[in-house]
Amino acid sequence: MLERHEIQVFLTLAEELHFGRAGERLRVTTGSVSQTIKKLERLIGAPLFERTSRRVALTSIGRTLADDLAPLVAGMDQAVRRAIDAGRGVAGELNVGFLSAIAGQLLLKAVSEFAARHPDCEVHIHEAQGHDAVARLRDGSVDILITDVLIAAHPDLSAGPVLLSEPRMLAVAAGHALASRDSVSPEVLADHPVILVPTDMPEAFQADRNPSHTPAGRPVPRGPRAASFTETLTLVAAGRGVFPVGENVARFYPRPDIAYLPMYGDAPPIQWAPIWLTTNFTERVRAFVQAAREAPLIG
Repeated sequence: MLERHEIQVFLTLAEELHFGRAGERLRVTTGSVSQTIKKLERLIGAPLFERTSRRVALTSIGRTLADDLAPLVAGMDQAVRRAIDAGRGVAGELNVGFLSAIAGQLLLKAVSEFAARHPDCEVHIHEAQGHDAVARLRDGSVDILITDVLIAAHPDLSAGPVLLSEPRMLAVAAGHALASRDSVSPEVLADHPVILVPTDMPEAFQADRNPSHTPAGRPVPRGPRAASFTETLTLVAAGRGVFPVGENVARFYPRPDIAYLPMYGDAPPIQWAPIWLTTNFTERVRAFVQAAREAPLIG
């Protein structure tokens, strides 16, 4: 029979398809991951992964085993958490995080509402960064995060209700040719390079902020890549490119060297929501999501 830690190693490698990253998530050595997988393959009697110097891929048997095991493990984790929560109620500690200034405002409203309803649960607030937000959900240092809903585009994450849907704007340098306009169409992205987001952001987020084509199918030129949102705005101010943002960016990041222009037409809104690790949907997380949904809207 498989032991729990062996299943965890297998499923983590099945997600990462990289021995080093799997070891980092599990906080064990790459060699330990490799030894565990070899042990499982001896037990199964067939390879679970195809390994080359360039890539790691699941075999058909490995894929079937991962598909069968993942929901069983998730169900076991949730059953244990529900039992613990039932014994404790909404008490103990809850670590909540936010990514961006507008998410921080939404979080504070939710925390206030949650604290009034559940005074026996101590809430700790953390600011996350784009490069570590998902990792902090996975390692348990943050139980729930309010952020752009596209950050939840990972198979092991879940998203709650949209707390805020804001119109999209385009950030351009104050001296840019577009700066004097009252509004712009998404089609202008074909005429100006767009600052690129960090490569460690989810693909759905990258595709949204750095589309390859406009709604009409025109290719969008790529600008320099930024390491953070502050760097993105600095590159915009320097005239190195433009960048799509939500309308609240103009409120929280006012700069004399940047103009924020409303986008019309086929410009989808930017949405903010709570997200969490699917296997960590505890009673405390559920109660916080409910409080966030029912908290008064931000002004």
